[in-house]
Amino acid sequence: MGDLFKVRFQPPWYAERESSVLSHVAHIVLECVRFASRKSLTQCVYMKYNVCMDRSLSRLRRHLIYSNRRLAKELWGNEIEQRHFRTLRDLTERFGFSVARGEIQLLNRNWYVTHSGLLQLAYRNRSSGIRVQPIHEYCNSGANRWVFKATVYRRSAPKGFVGYGDADPSNVSPLVRGAEMRVAETRAVNRALRKAYGIGICSVEELGYLSSPSERVQGKGINSSHSNGNAGAGQPRLRDRLCLLIRKYELDPTLVKCYAADFCGTETLRDASRDLVEAFISTLADETAKDRAALICKLNSYNQLAEVKS
Repeated sequence: MGDLFKVRFQPPWYAERESSVLSHVAHIVLECVRFASRKSLTQCVYMKYNVCMDRSLSRLRRHLIYSNRRLAKELWGNEIEQRHFRTLRDLTERFGFSVARGEIQLLNRNWYVTHSGLLQLAYRNRSSGIRVQPIHEYCNSGANRWVFKATVYRRSAPKGFVGYGDADPSNVSPLVRGAEMRVAETRAVNRALRKAYGIGICSVEELGYLSSPSERVQGKGINSSHSNGNAGAGQPRLRDRLCLLIRKYELDPTLVKCYAADFCGTETLRDASRDLVEAFISTLADETAKDRAALICKLNSYNQLAEVKS
């Protein structure tokens, strides 16, 4: 039986390649069930299968840590510090968040998880379900004020994890004005998912101060004539607002920079003042909301212009 196990369970091209064990796991298990005469042999094969899968997952997780670190350095440059890298590594190891997929973002020198990152985490952990319902006594459709309750059910937990989310015109972005009900639902789901999986960092969609920073700056009497990359205390950076627009509407960052430089009348976006950059972001938000196809055509014209100059 031992010789039969060696012949039947190792492919001829095994040659000390661990990946070959993974690629023939199904064959190994089937042959074990077919020819094993004792239960201990089956357990041995399944133990080898679990060890191989753990090694494969650890290799993928190490690759994800390296990829997140490299991409974060490219996206945020000098804004990211060593403490941010340590936090990013911890979040990657514990939850498997990916910077490339937009599951985690650095805003105002702090990490924030996104709605897509939380949903992917629930999918990877095979969440049993999410139940969302409005709290009618706190809702007012005429004033666009909505409050939702979300309950996330995990496979390993007998009871659900509850989270509440609210939205009204005063705490949502002008880009989603009129969609307060969907924003409230998203915020409730995010809070419930963060409770269910023990995520201490806030989500991007829950940030109320990202709604209308220009109005809040004017209301507090803060001078906005400083550099375009810096913001007042507690205010988001213009770069972060522009990145959110680019990711949300899937725009080409290079073409957007060309459009911004042309809009501000400068050679590069770095040379523009904060007021001009803020006006450009507002214009870009309006154009994407009204007609994204027309904006894409305008951006492509800058690509054609660059090809002519070259």
